[in-house]
Amino acid sequence: MLTLEQLRIVQDDFSLKADFTLEQGRILALIGPSGAGKSTLLNVIAGFFPPQSGRVTWQGRDLTGLAPGKRPMAMLFQDNNLFPHLSVALNVGLGLRPDLKLDQAERVQVEDALNRVGLSGLGGRKPGSLSGGQQSRVALARILVQRRPLVLLDEPFAALGPALKRDMLRLVRDLMSDIGGTLIMVSHDPEDARMIADLTSVVADGTVSPPQSTAELFKNPSAALRAYLGD
Repeated sequence: MLTLEQLRIVQDDFSLKADFTLEQGRILALIGPSGAGKSTLLNVIAGFFPPQSGRVTWQGRDLTGLAPGKRPMAMLFQDNNLFPHLSVALNVGLGLRPDLKLDQAERVQVEDALNRVGLSGLGGRKPGSLSGGQQSRVALARILVQRRPLVLLDEPFAALGPALKRDMLRLVRDLMSDIGGTLIMVSHDPEDARMIADLTSVVADGTVSPPQSTAELFKNPSAALRAYLGD
């Protein structure tokens, strides 16, 4: 269970407040206008940026002062963060060992992860030889081998075409279901939320709304959501 307890984020003249709990195994979409603070909120949860006040807790454990690598979460960025000089398999292996000194069991884990994301046999290739969708799958495989209970997605599929993006979102949903993980996903596209998120929060006007059923929210949109959708 992730709790953002009276969290206040301040950066120059920007401020954002969040105060809610997300149960384990749920998928939460964060939607709202550009510059509202969606990615900043993910960075605070991941430990890349400190809040001015409040706490981030997981299963009752205070994570607020922990370094990113000490937190039980993995984050997938917009650029997939792949290393072009490393093979696909080694890019995935970084999720297990940053020094890449993989033993046989870990190499099997890497191959299994590549199989699960549809990249069997491509472990020896470099990221630059892959399509955009395949590169996204490599990044997902690296998330998969980490087996972290909380995964943060910062619009990693925004540059993909509609059909490919839908395929990637379905793959994410299925993988999270397999590991019983919790997912928080930033998106500018309401259809992304409708597709895989059982809960949605609107980030607007300096506030993150408490998670609400995605179906209910879009059926009876809040004033903030109506403003974002242009209704």
